[in-house]
Amino acid sequence: MRIALTGGIASGKSFVADELRQRGAIIIDSDVIAREVVEAGTPGLAAVVERFGREVLREDGTLDRPKLGAIIFSDDDARADLNAIVHPLVRARSLELEAEAPDGAVVVHVIPLLVETGLDRDFEEIIVVDVQTQTQVKRLMKRNDLSMEEARQRVRAQASRTERCGVATHVIDNDGDQSSTVRQVDELWGKLAP
Repeated sequence: MRIALTGGIASGKSFVADELRQRGAIIIDSDVIAREVVEAGTPGLAAVVERFGREVLREDGTLDRPKLGAIIFSDDDARADLNAIVHPLVRARSLELEAEAPDGAVVVHVIPLLVETGLDRDFEEIIVVDVQTQTQVKRLMKRNDLSMEEARQRVRAQASRTERCGVATHVIDNDGDQSSTVRQVDELWGKLAP
């Protein structure tokens, strides 16, 4: 069974993934892989620089994520170009990691842009971590030191809550306290674990 975990930006996907990992799931996190495929010296970073220029690099030759983020979240075409570079590299590495998992393991792919990329069709089970939009905005402002408009812009750049929940086989409401989320993960694990 192929399982995906998704949710909007600042919805708490990492917290839920960590809880699943503690229960024995193998987590394949697309965000972690997306960072790896654009590390210094990789073909992914070379392609990003070719498209966006050297101004998206720090002095040490690594990717300046805030600078690139400012570009792609204000320009739909730039965001599509970045996705066209990074997503195929992430997919290839994710499939390699999935193939390395032991038989019978519960493997969960954490894919923030699952709906936006059409990858929801590739999974039998889809876990959506859901929060109110205003919760996302508040968390983003605090976590990333963004203005309210910058945070809203990033939320709007993704699929809507309705679109994400529309593909879900399981929804975890992460608007409450952590103990409520943990209880929901416990219930979910009872359904997923072999």
